[in-house]
Amino acid sequence: MTLYCGIDLHSNNHVVVVIDEQDRRLVDKRVPNDLEATLRLLAPYAEELHEIAIESTFNWYWLVDGLMAHGYAVSLVNTSAAQKRYGDLKYSDDRHDAFWLAHLMRLGILPTGYIYPKEQRGVRDLLRRRAGLVRIATRQLLSIQSQLWRSTGVRVASQLIKRADFQPQLEDAHEQAAIASGLAVLRTTQCEIRRLERLALQAMQPRPEYQVLQTIRGVGPVLGLTISLETGPIDRFAGPGRYASYCRLVDSKHLSNGKKKGEGNAKAGNKYLSWAFSEAAHFGVRLEPRAKRFYERKRAQRNGMVAIRAVAHKYARAAYVMLRQQQPFDAQRLFH
Repeated sequence: MTLYCGIDLHSNNHVVVVIDEQDRRLVDKRVPNDLEATLRLLAPYAEELHEIAIESTFNWYWLVDGLMAHGYAVSLVNTSAAQKRYGDLKYSDDRHDAFWLAHLMRLGILPTGYIYPKEQRGVRDLLRRRAGLVRIATRQLLSIQSQLWRSTGVRVASQLIKRADFQPQLEDAHEQAAIASGLAVLRTTQCEIRRLERLALQAMQPRPEYQVLQTIRGVGPVLGLTISLETGPIDRFAGPGRYASYCRLVDSKHLSNGKKKGEGNAKAGNKYLSWAFSEAAHFGVRLEPRAKRFYERKRAQRNGMVAIRAVAHKYARAAYVMLRQQQPFDAQRLFH
C-alpha cells in the first residue's frame, strides 16, 4: 500500500497528515517543531511512504534537510499555486491544509518548488544578507546627503561622503552628532558588505556559469555570483520567457479583447534576481553603447524606470541563453 504525507508548517509547530490510496487518514497530529518528534511519528509508515509534501514557509530548511537526511523523499510545495487549487473550499484549517497537500500529491497534481541544494544555500543566503546591507547603506547615505543639503544648502556628492576621511563640520552640535552617527553606521555597514563579499567569493570556486555571466558588461563578480546562485540549474526553466518571468521582469497583466481585465501575482518569482538584473541594467546603460541606445529609445516612449526594466528583461533573456549554451555575451545579437 502506498501512503502520502502532507505537512502544514508553522513557526513553532507543524501538522502531519498521512493518508492511504483511498484518502483515509492514518495520521493526523500536531507536533512541535522538533525533528526527532516528527521522525518518531513517521517511523511506522516509512517503508510505505511515497513522499512528503511540506509547505514552503520561511522556516522550511531544518525540516526538509532533516527528513531528506533520513532517507525520506520530500517535495517543497509551491504555496501560492497550491492555494489556487483549494482556495474555494468553504472551510479550511491546518489539518485540512495538510490533508489537501497529501491529497493533491496522491492525484499527481501537487504544484512543487525547487529545493535549493544545501551545500550552496549558505553562500546564496550570505549574498542575500549583503543585499540587505546594501539597502541599509544606501538609506544612510541618502539621509546624510539630505541633512547636509538641508543644513548647508550644498549638495555633497555621494562619492565624497563615502570617503574614509570625510568629516563635515556643522555649527549646530546636535546636527553634527546626527551626521557623525549616520557616518558611523554607513562605514560599519560598508565594512560588513566588503567582508561578506570576500567570504562569498572565496567560498565559490570559479564555475563555468559564473564566468560566462561576467562577459555581460555591467555584471561584475558579486552580481555574477548572485545571478548564478539564485538561478540554480538553468535547465529547470523551459525557456527564456519562463526565466524572465521568474526574475519578475514580465508584466502580470490579464488582457481580454485588448483590454486590461486584472493583474496576476506580480511578486511571484525571485526578488533577488529582479534586483540583480536591474543593477546590471543600470551599469549596462553606462558601459554598453547598444544598451544605452536601446534604453534611450524606451525612455523616450515611456519613462526611465520602464526603460531600465526593459534593459533588465533583455539581460535576463540573454543570461538564459548564455547559461544554457555556455556562450559569452553578444550585445549586437541582443540589441539588434
